[in-house]
Amino acid sequence: MAATPGRTGSDAATSAAHRARTNPTRVVPPGPLPTSTLDIAKEVAAVLGKDGVVLPRMTLLGRKVHVVARLRPDAHAERIATGVPPVIDRASVSTWTWPELAHEAPAPAAEVLSVIAVARHWRTGLAWAVPFARYYDAAMVLPDTVMLTHDYVNNCLPRARAYGLDVLSVDDDTVVRPDLAGRPERVMMADDALSRWMNEMVYEQLLAVDEVPAGVD
Repeated sequence: MAATPGRTGSDAATSAAHRARTNPTRVVPPGPLPTSTLDIAKEVAAVLGKDGVVLPRMTLLGRKVHVVARLRPDAHAERIATGVPPVIDRASVSTWTWPELAHEAPAPAAEVLSVIAVARHWRTGLAWAVPFARYYDAAMVLPDTVMLTHDYVNNCLPRARAYGLDVLSVDDDTVVRPDLAGRPERVMMADDALSRWMNEMVYEQLLAVDEVPAGVD
C-alpha cells in the first residue's frame, strides 16, 4: 500500500487499524432464542432467587419486559374491601402523589421484585432494562453466543455495570447462567407518579394470572 507523502508506511497501517476499530462492521444478532421469553424469564428469576410470579411479557414505558412480582396481601385485601381495583389510567394515578390527595390514594398492592429483559442483542436488552433500574432490580438475559464477542465485552459490560444491571446468558438448552452481578446496594428512587402507575399495571397483571395468595379472597 502506497503511503501518503510525508507519512511512512507504518503510519498508514496504524491509521487503517484505527479506522477499523472506530468503524466496526455491522454486528449481526444471533439466531432465535431457544424457547419462549416467558420460560427464559422464569429460569432467570430462579437463578436470581426472585421468589415471585413471573408475569407474561408486557410493554411498559415502550419496553418489552417480564416483571417478577407478588401481591401484598394486606394492601390487596384492603383494596377488595374498599372496592378499589387496579387503576391503569396514568393521569388518574398521577394525582395520588398530590399532597392534597395523597391521604386518599390506595396503598400499592403489588411488590415488584425484578424486571427482566430477554433480548437477542445487548443493545436491545439494555434499552429495555435500564429505565426500570431506577426503581427496581433489573436484569437482561442474552444468548450465550453474544458473550463471545468483543462488542459485548468492550461496550455492553461497562454500561450494564454502570447501571447496576444483572446480566445473564441462556444457551440452546435453556440453561441460564449469571455473567455480571448487579449492584443491590445502589440507591433506588422513592415512589413517584410513574412508579405508582407501573405498580398498578403489575397489580392488574397479577390478578389476571390468578396468583392470589392463599387466604386472600
